[in-house]
Amino acid sequence: MSLLRANTQDVFNEPACEKNRGKDAKARKEGCSKPLTPGAAAGGCAFDGAKIVLQPITDVAHLIHAPLACEGNSWDNRGAASSGPTLWRTSFTTDLTELNVVMGQGERKLFKAIREIKEAYGPPAIFVYSTCVTALIGDDIEAVCKRAAEKFGLAVVPVNAPGFVGSKNLGNKLAGEALLEHVIGTVEPDDSGPYDINILGEFNLSGEFWLVKPLLDRLGIRVRACIPGDARYVDIAGAHRARAAMMVCSTALINLARKMEERWDIPFFEGSFYGITDTSDALRNIAELLVKQGADPELLGRTEALIAEEEAIAWKKLAAYRPRLEGKRVLLNTGGVKSWSVVHALMEIGIEIVGTSIKKSTVEDEERIKKILKDDNHIFEQMAARELYAMLSEHKADILLSGGRTQFIALKAKTPWLDINQERQHPYAGYDGMVELVRQIDLAIQNPIWCQVREPAPWDCQPAVRQELPRTKSETATLHVVQEFAGTTAGDFGEC
Repeated sequence: MSLLRANTQDVFNEPACEKNRGKDAKARKEGCSKPLTPGAAAGGCAFDGAKIVLQPITDVAHLIHAPLACEGNSWDNRGAASSGPTLWRTSFTTDLTELNVVMGQGERKLFKAIREIKEAYGPPAIFVYSTCVTALIGDDIEAVCKRAAEKFGLAVVPVNAPGFVGSKNLGNKLAGEALLEHVIGTVEPDDSGPYDINILGEFNLSGEFWLVKPLLDRLGIRVRACIPGDARYVDIAGAHRARAAMMVCSTALINLARKMEERWDIPFFEGSFYGITDTSDALRNIAELLVKQGADPELLGRTEALIAEEEAIAWKKLAAYRPRLEGKRVLLNTGGVKSWSVVHALMEIGIEIVGTSIKKSTVEDEERIKKILKDDNHIFEQMAARELYAMLSEHKADILLSGGRTQFIALKAKTPWLDINQERQHPYAGYDGMVELVRQIDLAIQNPIWCQVREPAPWDCQPAVRQELPRTKSETATLHVVQEFAGTTAGDFGEC
């Protein structure tokens, strides 16, 4: 646990974080993560955060050293996509039982599981995740991984991020530390060039990165490693030979970007591929960084030519949607990089932003939001379900963009909803992604179902009409008997 404690304190003391630099020594030592509530850590613990960052490495076997529930609760909770290997879609766990814990059989069972995966699948690497139970009973996964790597001749990477150490965001950073310590720099590529870059914090949700990579290919820019979206182990191992880097989600991997710059002189910037303007700015910044690192200056001209061509195509496609969406009001209940990048993207086509959350956003993210919206009243840290429902039911927004957990609030308020978090089914990055986002918003708002569900129910707006049908003689006689019986009292029958 001493190594884990050291890594955690190192992550909390992040020099690249402006908010962290503004703290005094005591506050910085206490860290950033809020303590987790016992019994309410599912989906938000450090183990879950580490697995989110590393699982999109598609040719690696991800082995969870834990009871079965840890893997069952966290498996397949992201919409990342792969262009090749599917091993990451297979779930591996040591499935510790009470008997294993009591008898101290955890490390032996872990070693056996590594051997079985090696023999059955032959992956280039196995990532082993520590969890609450195995950390508390003292299983030394680092020693087991080191021994297994020597025995089986493959990389076995310990990921020391048990859930109880902190939040999901802390787990993101601890996963980055694992890559720095055990993966990046372990393979020396023989084809490095002046146009190699890394993309950090891009998860390729719904294949979003595949909408951006063709643009870079046309410029002759090679993505040495996209961490972690659609990544391969050997590419990440040789990522230290890139000439520049773009950081997409600073809250997740800023420590990785900063330390790669310190160790291997790889400059980075934070950008976004959401929206036309932000995509163009990202391409420009990538080209400028590469030129500063020794690439041919003609890259800048080719970049501007590509941007002009792609923007003209995108704006022409968006022109059809502007009359239908201009003035429509959107409420965003998300966080992180999407809290400002999507806002900017929607405002470009005339959509009004009535509010956006800044949950999980950095200080830099918040400053960008304030510059874009120019009104702090449209910014909220966290909106309770009751407040969210009240806002939607009063028709203060035409559509809600959020994750799956708040979709039912929108549906109850009879308001259109669009998934913009990791479970989304459509890619929204790049120029084509922006067109797709606008198309999906238009489909949701213009869907005729909303006009129907908002109308009063037929029984609320029309009086009930009863049609009297002619009765037969037997029905009339029966009716008289019932009426006579209804007129009697309990005393007529005597005491029971």
